[in-house]
Amino acid sequence: MIANNRVFNFPQTPIGWYAYSKEICPPGTSGAGKPQASTRCSNRNTPPSFQEPRELQCGQTLTDIQQNLNGSADLETLAASAQMLTSQPENLTAEEVTTAAQIADTLLSSENVSQSVREAAVATVSQILNTNPSDNIQENNATLRLTQTLSSLSVNLSLISNDSKLVQPNIVVQSAQISAADTQGVQFTALSGTSGSFVADRIQLDTNTSAIAVETGFVADAVVYLQFPPGGSAGRLQTPSNVSVGFVLYQNDHFFHSRRYRRRRASVRVLSANVSGLEPQQVQMLFRPMSFRENYKYVEALDVISIVGLSFSILGLVVTIIHHITDNFKRNSGDWKNYRNSQLALQSTCFSLLAFIITFLSGVTNRRQDAGDDDALLDTETNGVLDSDEHVAADSGPCSGVTALLHFFLLATFMWNSMYATQLVLLVRKMRQNLPPYWTKLSTTIGWGVPAVVMAITLGITYRVDDPLGYRQEEFCWLAALDKSKDFDFGKPMFWGFLLPIGLILIYNIVLLVLVSQTTCRTDPALKSSNPRSVWRNFLISFSLAVLLGLSWTLGYLVLVTTGYAHLVLSILFCLCTTTQGLQIFVLFTARKPSFRAGVLQLVQTISSVNIQLREFSYNLLREWTHSTESYRELTV
Repeated sequence: MIANNRVFNFPQTPIGWYAYSKEICPPGTSGAGKPQASTRCSNRNTPPSFQEPRELQCGQTLTDIQQNLNGSADLETLAASAQMLTSQPENLTAEEVTTAAQIADTLLSSENVSQSVREAAVATVSQILNTNPSDNIQENNATLRLTQTLSSLSVNLSLISNDSKLVQPNIVVQSAQISAADTQGVQFTALSGTSGSFVADRIQLDTNTSAIAVETGFVADAVVYLQFPPGGSAGRLQTPSNVSVGFVLYQNDHFFHSRRYRRRRASVRVLSANVSGLEPQQVQMLFRPMSFRENYKYVEALDVISIVGLSFSILGLVVTIIHHITDNFKRNSGDWKNYRNSQLALQSTCFSLLAFIITFLSGVTNRRQDAGDDDALLDTETNGVLDSDEHVAADSGPCSGVTALLHFFLLATFMWNSMYATQLVLLVRKMRQNLPPYWTKLSTTIGWGVPAVVMAITLGITYRVDDPLGYRQEEFCWLAALDKSKDFDFGKPMFWGFLLPIGLILIYNIVLLVLVSQTTCRTDPALKSSNPRSVWRNFLISFSLAVLLGLSWTLGYLVLVTTGYAHLVLSILFCLCTTTQGLQIFVLFTARKPSFRAGVLQLVQTISSVNIQLREFSYNLLREWTHSTESYRELTV
């Protein structure tokens, strides 16, 4: 579309909603990144079309707009500018939200403004509802006044405007003037849509109905029914001819959240009904049952990487375990005594990691996320918290057991790779031929015993049948980490039962890696250990040990302390490195071994040498009418 001799491109937009241009304000301006123009998809013409676009002055701010509201400036331009400046609500500060709410309040409370100004102001309110609620007192006061203005507007909209309905994705304002003597009741209905946002053709108002009714084939998200007394004008009407009714439907409770408690488990819509001129005889409100479960969202790319990487790791670990078991049987007793400790540590590491991956893939998702009963009442006098919001259902599923197994197997993986590196340091650094005689029992006790003790202590201290969320999380079966405000809690078992011990083990493993690398990477001119082949060999030794020690898990600690783009990049690297650890172990500790390559080569030669023998039979069939003989051959395996 063209505005002020400039061409703007707009995406497809539902009727009644605003569209924003793909062209944005340049860097260096106060409106950098904001759309340069906006328009509204209107059905006032046939077919529906975009209205004339309005352009944003990129150097303008919400404060500038607020200061010009009482002047002689064009209110339509100011309203459109405020709407465009709030088109990216996730980037708004608490101060900007406060200013935007005050601008919308001023515009909607004015009686002498055009309908397009009201439409732009309601669009601004809809966008503010997408911001994150805060505890800023000025913002809360501004949004409180805004809700009062919207309630008043809903009653009077049909009196001051030809269009009695304003619908934007997150808010609906509906108004009607009715004759109380000619109606049995008024029903406001919001029908469900595929997107979950409000659209004009799914908002209905029936001004004369005797009971709640929803059209066949439709599902209603919210219904409010006002029943008036028969006759309507029996001395109770302030205005005998008409009664004003108004409805405001909010997509969420952003403007109504409690200062004491913030609901975390459900998205709550708010519906208000206002009547002027006659008190209803009865009010009924129906809501579509809501799910009291949080909608947990994860990066899809990480999910794909995890599934693919863990699948390859399972295959690599299974092959590694099988090969090393069969390879050990082929060794003589002397060789077995020399290698049994290193093989015990390696295979125990592979087994515990394999058990962790299988348990993770099969049971980490909590298939039973209860949110408690939803029939408790709110104590309005004390602004109490709903029992349903604080109630935690008793543990009745396997999720806690899966959490304990994951905790144990992952700790065991790290303990065993530490034992592997420790004995390697003892043999290489100390130049020993054999480990102490008690080493096998000691390493087994530490490798399996320490993880079991840590897991048992964590479970015993934090787990309760009637409150399992003190031990594990709700969305998936892993140790609890966050408090009610969704902030990391250092008192939760995730920190002291996992992050702290794993962090100590990783520090220990790094020290061991340095010690081994110093020994293996020393140059010796007599042995020509500094030639490229020797350097590459020494690098592989250090890299292989780093993979086995799980040092890539240190990226996880960096993920916890970063945000934005760095957080995303580190998350992808962490996921890629850790989920393929089993595959890396296979490549470095099995695929490179001459015995494995020889076994694979022998298997390939065996398969290729298989020759399927075919036997031939001949049959002679005599056709009497032609006196000829035909020969057929049957091939059988």
